[in-house]
Amino acid sequence: MDGSFDHGFFSGASCAFGVFDGVHWGHRFLLERARETARESGGRSVALTFDIDPDEVFHPRRLKKLMTNDDRLAMLASAGVDAVCVLPFTREFAASSPERFLLQTFDGTPPAFLHVGSDFKFGARAEGTVRDLDAWGAAGGAQVRAHHLKSADGAPITATRIRLLLAEGAIEEANRLLGRAYFVTGTVEPGRGEGADMGFKTANLEVPEQLRALADGVYAAWAEVDGARYKAAVNMGVAATFADRATATCEVHLLDFDGDLYGRSIKVEFLHWLRPMRRFDDVDELIATVKGNIAWVRANL
Repeated sequence: MDGSFDHGFFSGASCAFGVFDGVHWGHRFLLERARETARESGGRSVALTFDIDPDEVFHPRRLKKLMTNDDRLAMLASAGVDAVCVLPFTREFAASSPERFLLQTFDGTPPAFLHVGSDFKFGARAEGTVRDLDAWGAAGGAQVRAHHLKSADGAPITATRIRLLLAEGAIEEANRLLGRAYFVTGTVEPGRGEGADMGFKTANLEVPEQLRALADGVYAAWAEVDGARYKAAVNMGVAATFADRATATCEVHLLDFDGDLYGRSIKVEFLHWLRPMRRFDDVDELIATVKGNIAWVRANL
């Protein structure tokens, strides 16, 4: 959305509004409610979001995003809504009062329906609440619908909850709340070379710190290269045995892949936690353990 944007676009629309980091089950419920009211009213369904996660501005050092902004927007675009509308998030915009925030966003043309999570906050210091949205909607003709986004156990489904699960290595529970496999993407870079020397080559991805939500450890995963999928055993984090010359990274051993991966893009979908990272004093023990991890992946994925 820029200066040329026609806010009349929102007339009659059904919007789901949020950051949508992870595009998890709760988010998809919200998007489906927008699609539902759009079908009923004959308007368009819209995912309304920001170009970045607001915490990239306010808490960049502690933020652990569930996906890149590009992946987030692409996943929203494939979620079945008619359009994705992206708001530039700046410090100036963030400093707006709740009233000013809504004016800048909709410029006097509120949508027919606005779907948000029940804990939705907006404006400077997050002072705007669902109650404020209700009052604004009542005055402007928008039906504001706040939804409790909860899992089967009654606990809220939030990006924060999923981040905490990932930080514990609880990948299966995190995936359940995501409604899909947690993944990272990256371009293969030259690594240290020890894997090839020991008989199991790895594709090495440098994962930015802000995207390292997953705990260090060894995982069973699927790796996708140019549309082809391979079973994979993955080291996430610093390889303890080589910590003196290693950097925090993602090392992916693709089963039954033969070829050069340098410079190619890989998507890695994590499914099962296998073991913590540990230091091996004996190379033979390291090789036996890694081969055991690979055998588990081959037999169980």
